[in-house]
Formats: sequence, C-alpha cells, structure tokens
Amino acid sequence: MRKFRPFDWRHNPGFGTFTALTILFLYAPLVVLVVYAFNANRLVTIWSGFSLKWFVQAVNDGNIRLAAETSLIVAGCATVCATTFAIAAALAFERGWNFLGRGIAVGVVMIPLVVPEIVVAVTTLIFFSMLDMRIGMLNLVIAHTVFCIPFAMLPMQGRLRSMGTACEDAARDLYGSEWRIFRRITLPLMAPGIVAGAILAFVSSLDDFLISFMVSGAGSTTLPVYVYGMMRQGVTPEVNAVSTILLLISAGLAVLVFLLSRPSAVSRTAGAPASAVPSS
Repeated sequence: MRKFRPFDWRHNPGFGTFTALTILFLYAPLVVLVVYAFNANRLVTIWSGFSLKWFVQAVNDGNIRLAAETSLIVAGCATVCATTFAIAAALAFERGWNFLGRGIAVGVVMIPLVVPEIVVAVTTLIFFSMLDMRIGMLNLVIAHTVFCIPFAMLPMQGRLRSMGTACEDAARDLYGSEWRIFRRITLPLMAPGIVAGAILAFVSSLDDFLISFMVSGAGSTTLPVYVYGMMRQGVTPEVNAVSTILLLISAGLAVLVFLLSRPSAVSRTAGAPASAVPSS
C-alpha cells in the first residue's frame, strides 16, 4: 500500500527561486542603506571609500543625541508599564476564570495589532485633544504603553500555555498561597516570556514613527521623527548612519527574542526547583 505523504511547499517547482527573490526584494534596500552608511563621499549614491566619519558626526550632533535620549526614555518607560499590564492581562486570560466577554476583552487588548497604525495614531491624538492633555513626553509614554501591551503580552501567553499548570497545582495541593505560588513558581517560569515580551515592546516603541509623529510636541521629538525631518531635506550620509544604528539595535534585540523563545532556552526553566514549591 502506498504511504501517504503530506504536501510540502518546499518541493514545489520554482518555490526556492520565488522565496529567494522575495527575500532579495525585502532586504536588498536595507543592505544598500547599511553599505552606503560607511561611504566616505558626501553624495550618498557615489562610493568613494570606507569611512566611519558619518557615524561620528551623527553621534556628535546634539539634536540627534537629544532625540535619541527622548526615544530611549519613552521606550524604557513604556516598556516597564506595558510589561506590567501585559503580565496581569496574560495571567487573567490564561489562568483566570473563563468569564463572560473574555473573547471581547482579548480582542480589545489586541486592537493595536490588527488596526492600521495610522488609525491608532489619529484616534490617540483626537483622544488627547478632547481631554486637553498637553503634558509633553508623558503623552508619548501613555500612547506607546497602550500600543506596546499586545506585543508584550503575546510571548507571555505562549509561555503560560506551554508550561502548563502542573507545578502550580502541586503547590496548591501543598497549601501554598496564591501570592506565594505566583512569586515562587509562576513568575520564574514565565521569565523567558516576560523578557521576550519586554524586548518586543521596547523595539516597537523605539522604532515607532506614526504615533510619535502625531502625539509628540515641542521638546519631545523621538529619533524616528527627527530622522523623518532630516529626510525632508534629502537623504544624507548622516541619515544612513542613524538608520543603520537603529536597524542594528532592532535586529540584535530581535535575535535575542528568538534565542529566548527557542525550546532549548525555555526548557531550562520548564521545571521548578524543589525549593520553589511552597511548604505547608
């Protein structure tokens, strides 16, 4: 009897070529940007030798440094707030009761992921205008926090589902309190998901342009918004240098999330140590 084999797209004729062309189309502009960031020539598209002077010039530019500091402050604050809310939301959805309207609540939290970002940016601006909220950088922190919550929550939900409830149930059988179970078992086992979610939230906030462009006011210009202002005068080597730095930071953090999400990394925290189980 002939053994049935499931269809595999990788064996489809031309699939490898199509995949290679798609990857080339998506990533070739990034490669060009990075290469020309090291161009010694002031003219962006004319190569005249390798140089790091544009990186040095960008770092020494006071306006770029101020915008970078603003981005880091906003991203850091938004990450802390979004991660805190995401932990509570993930626990409520994965460990709480199956309450009425749970699906609606999940959908509301996930709105920033499914709605176009321009819509989120415009509605956020309208909301702040209705409340007459002009509190500078705090507006950015609030907007970025709401936008980053689903990015932080998804890895935590995945971690809670994969680790199961055996250790927590065993702790309850030993009369451990809910707070102690959370502090000694649930939170340590969630650690890879929490770190991955926090990194995703930080990257999402650091790279965000539309919400920052709509909400930011005088004195709270983030780095992506400042780079956009530089590009309105034409693409310069400094723009390439700043964009390359942002690209490398984002790529490095994305790789870190991938490493934390690997089964081998997660399995190291799969079992709680004996000392973590509350005693009666």
